[in-house]
Amino acid sequence: MTHMKIIFFTTGGTIDKVYFDAKSEFEVCSPQVSELLHDANVTFEYKVESILRKDSLDMTEADRALIRGRVAADPAVRIVVTHGTDTMILTALALKGIPAKTIVLTGSMQPARLRVTDAGFNLGTAIAAVQILPPGVYIAMNGRIFNPDCCRKNVADHRFEDIA
Repeated sequence: MTHMKIIFFTTGGTIDKVYFDAKSEFEVCSPQVSELLHDANVTFEYKVESILRKDSLDMTEADRALIRGRVAADPAVRIVVTHGTDTMILTALALKGIPAKTIVLTGSMQPARLRVTDAGFNLGTAIAAVQILPPGVYIAMNGRIFNPDCCRKNVADHRFEDIA
């Protein structure tokens, strides 16, 4: 049986943040996806490519156009994009309309390097989703798959939820 290839595009966000004690703040650092995949002992073929290293609140429309261009140009049909949660929905909406690809955005509320984090769980959910969902754009957070047209980030409760 042939294993399907998944490409992971990283764009920054909390999933890639590291705490700098001397500054008493978190900053976006190198992508954590490769380490998470290694730790999970995955057996599918994959590639990780960094597009940006930004907090999603700092992303511009030009950044979203860059992400869309890279996703559209890559020959892979199964794509996971790691992204900051604050503007993940905006980027998901910017990716809509790319034909014949299943694109799943995910991230985390806590940095992947922390002992208690949702990063690995969200990434695993995105990996499962990208392998079984039909072409389209989705968000994988909090153990659920969301349509970016009808979801929001609930900042107070640290979760994504459907819009009623």
